[in-house]
Amino acid sequence: MDKMTLLQRVYGYTEFRPGQEDLIDGVLSGRDVFGIMPTGGGKSMCYQLPGLLLPGITLVISPLISLMRDQVLALKGAGVPAAYINSTLTYSQLQTVYRNLRQGRYKIVYVAPERLESDGFGSVARDLTISFIAVDEAHCISQWGQDFRPSYLRILQYVDALPRRPVLGAFTATATAEVQKDILRILK
Repeated sequence: MDKMTLLQRVYGYTEFRPGQEDLIDGVLSGRDVFGIMPTGGGKSMCYQLPGLLLPGITLVISPLISLMRDQVLALKGAGVPAAYINSTLTYSQLQTVYRNLRQGRYKIVYVAPERLESDGFGSVARDLTISFIAVDEAHCISQWGQDFRPSYLRILQYVDALPRRPVLGAFTATATAEVQKDILRILK
């Protein structure tokens, strides 16, 4: 399936919004990308759509539990196999998600940045084919960002430890010049 067919089938659109197609094409060609788009500008499509076209899975690093839940529900509603891993899951639910991950049942998985440092997730992720890692709310990387989270600083360390380096994308609506410099420097 191609990107235009997916755009229509999964999202119900016949054309991209400004900036989306360039970011999507960048990811699909294997280039790291940095997308700054306004709230409601379609950032999530810029990582979800290529995630559906690439082999293996896409990890979306997100700091917001409610955003993870909403996006996964929307994806599932569109027939996309997706999941989230965060502190709202019971131990049994978490084990089910891990089992399904190992069995290749998901294309897109949302995780909090702190989850990348957990032993349980680390042991599962080492065996996965991760083609793309999208850092949503990337302004959280910056000390100048309003939602600074120290675990965001260790994302690149996680990426570098994977057996095969995936494409990396950063997406945000909030990016002053200082925040942009921090994101580019920290994620290289």
